[in-house]
Amino acid sequence: MFPKPDPANFTAPAPTTETIDAFLKDLWGYDENRIWQIQAVLKTRAEGVSKVIVFVGDKSGNEQPGVIELFVMPDGKHVLLASLGSDLADFGKDPHTEVRNILRQYADGPSQGAESKNLEIVELVDYQCPFCKLQHADLKKMLADFPNAHYVFQPVPLTYIHAYSALAAAYGYCVAKEAGSDAFFRYTDAVFEDQEGLNSSATAVKTLDDAASKAGLDPALASACAASPEAKAKVEAWGKLAQDLAIHIPTLSINGRLFPEGHVPYETLKRIIEYQAKLDGVVK
Repeated sequence: MFPKPDPANFTAPAPTTETIDAFLKDLWGYDENRIWQIQAVLKTRAEGVSKVIVFVGDKSGNEQPGVIELFVMPDGKHVLLASLGSDLADFGKDPHTEVRNILRQYADGPSQGAESKNLEIVELVDYQCPFCKLQHADLKKMLADFPNAHYVFQPVPLTYIHAYSALAAAYGYCVAKEAGSDAFFRYTDAVFEDQEGLNSSATAVKTLDDAASKAGLDPALASACAASPEAKAKVEAWGKLAQDLAIHIPTLSINGRLFPEGHVPYETLKRIIEYQAKLDGVVK
C-alpha cells in the first residue's frame, strides 16, 4: 500500500524509528484497522527539532491513505502534531507517565467509582462549556461499563470567556464539602441541565441556587460558602493545575492519556479506555 521508505530521508539522529513506532502504537493501537509506515525522519532548520513523516491508512483499503507530520522537540519528550492540531503532546515509548503521576497526586476534585487509581479517568471541565456538557453525559455510561475506574471531576473555570464558571465551580466545591460527593454530582447534573441559565447575569445565580437546592443543600449556605476565601482558593488551585500541565478544556485524561478540545464519541472512548487499561496491565 505504501511506497518503500528511502534511506536518504532519514537524516536526523533522533528519534529512532523504534521510538516513533512505539508512540504511534500507543496513539493509534486501539484501532485494529489502522496501519502506518514511517517514511522520513528529517533534520530541520531548528536545532534539535526533527520532522517525522508518517503514511497512514486502513487494512481494508477503503480509506484514502493520508500523510501525518510530527515535529519532535529537542528534549525528545514532546511532539507537535502538525497534521492533527496545533498542540504539543507528550512523546516517547510511554508518553503518559508524567501527566498520569501528576494527576494522580493533585487532581482532587470530587470523585466516583473505585477507590483504586489503577484506572483513573479525570474530566477537566468548565461548567459553561457546551462540549463539557456532552462529555459529562457520556461519562455516565463509562461508570457503568468500567466499575473499576476511579473517576475525578476537576472543575477548571475558563474565566476569560465564561463569566460565571468560577462561581459555578465554587458552588460545586461547597456542595461537596457540606453534603458529599453524591450531592456534588446531583448539583453538577442540575447545572448542566440548565447550562444556558449561566449565560445571563439575570439568571446565573438563580441557576446555581436551584442546582444546590436539587443537590440537597440550602442555597443560602452554598452561596455564602462560595464567596469564602477557602472556596475561591480551591477554584484557583484547580485552574492552576490545568495551567501548569498546559491542559485545554475540555480534556479527558485516561491514566494520563489526554483527549483535548472536543467531544470524543462514546464508542471510540470506550475502545480507548479498554486499550489504555490493557497497556497499563489493569484487570477489569
